Amino acid sequence: MRIVVVGASRLGVALVTELLEAGNDVVLVDQSRERLDTVSDRIDCGFIEGDGTLPQTLRDAFGDEAHALILVTNHDDVNILSAVVGRSIGFERIVLQIVRSELLDVCDELGFDDVVTPHATVAKSISRSIKHHSRVWSQIEIAEGLEFGSYLLDDAYDGQTLGQLDLPDRSRAVARLREGEAARIGADCTLRAGDRILIAAAPEARDALDKIFDESG
Repeated sequence: MRIVVVGASRLGVALVTELLEAGNDVVLVDQSRERLDTVSDRIDCGFIEGDGTLPQTLRDAFGDEAHALILVTNHDDVNILSAVVGRSIGFERIVLQIVRSELLDVCDELGFDDVVTPHATVAKSISRSIKHHSRVWSQIEIAEGLEFGSYLLDDAYDGQTLGQLDLPDRSRAVARLREGEAARIGADCTLRAGDRILIAAAPEARDALDKIFDESG
C-alpha cells in the first residue's frame, strides 16, 4: 500500500516508521528541507520537499496511485486545506489530525470522517485508566491500529529511568501521570513508584508489555 504522510512532525516521523514496519510504501512530504534531511538517515522512505497544500506537490506524491493521505502537520488549517486538495486529486482515504476542537465541525461539513484528535484521545485514555485502576487499552484508527494503554508503577521502578524499561518493538511510552499532572517523557526521565505511564503500542506488543510489568512488579 502506498501512503503519503504530510508533515515531518514528531508524530509524522513516528507514524512513517510504523507504516514502514508494516510493509507499506511511504512518501513523507514537508516544506522544510532541513527537517527532511534530519530524518532521512533514520527512515527509508520517499521524500518530497514541498507545500502539502499545493496540488502539484500532492500529485507528485500521489504518483501512479496512492491509497491514503495522512495529514499531521502542526497546523490544523494546513491539514484541512491539504485534505481538500488531496480529495480533488483522487486519494482513496484521507486522515487528518485536528487539535482545535472548534474545527471538528468544519471537517464534518467538508465530509472528512477520518479525523484524529490526539490530545483528546490521550486525555481520555489517562482518565479511563485512573478511573478503573487497571490497564485500559483504547484503539486509535491510525498507523495500522496503534493503541494506548497505561501501567501503574510500583516500588520496583522507583529510581529507574524510562530507558531502562526495555520496552518491546512497536511500543513507546508517550506520557507520565504523576500526582494528577500529565507530562511527556523521554528515555532519561526518572520514574517513581506511583507514576502511571501511558504507552502507545501495536496490538502484538501488548502481551510482551504485560509480561514486562508483571515480572517487574
